[in-house]
Amino acid sequence: MTKRSRHVAITILGAAAFTLAGCGEEEVDAAAYPDLKTCTDAAERGGMFSVQECETAFSEAETLHVESAPRYDSLAVCEEQHGEGSCGTEAAATDGGSGSIFMPLLTGYLIGSMLSGRSGLSAGQPLYKTADGKFTNAARTSTFSGNSGATKMSTSQFVRPTPTIGKAPMTKATASSRGGFGNAGSGRSGFGG
Repeated sequence: MTKRSRHVAITILGAAAFTLAGCGEEEVDAAAYPDLKTCTDAAERGGMFSVQECETAFSEAETLHVESAPRYDSLAVCEEQHGEGSCGTEAAATDGGSGSIFMPLLTGYLIGSMLSGRSGLSAGQPLYKTADGKFTNAARTSTFSGNSGATKMSTSQFVRPTPTIGKAPMTKATASSRGGFGNAGSGRSGFGG
């Protein structure tokens, strides 16, 4: 093997090792709270997040809820996906929304540390109840057994969900074809009930 061939082989091996090392996802401290007061009360007791971080993340989660919550063409379809009594009209959740489009109610918020300002990520994510009594985020990337607790999560769980506002609401057929709203998640159960 010539000297040049050894350098090329070492460079390729080094690049492959760097690529494999980059595959591991960064994890951040994360917590779920059923409401803003629970988060701010925890912050005042020296919890994981400050009152300001709680307020900022909840504001982000509320914005994402309006922009990206799943939308359904009937109350029956929404409740089939999220449980009885877990849905309301888009008009009640948004300014100028439709009274004939239905969305799940917010049942909690997911907060990730050190995410603010990162492109495409949101430190606050809305949580919704699923038909089986678990909880999921708007992007359906995780499913949790409860809506309170703390854990470490990959930053990919905080990617901004695809907007649904202004798009056609899901019908029974489209919700069924997607396997149901809560069924596309990772099955993660990091938060207890």
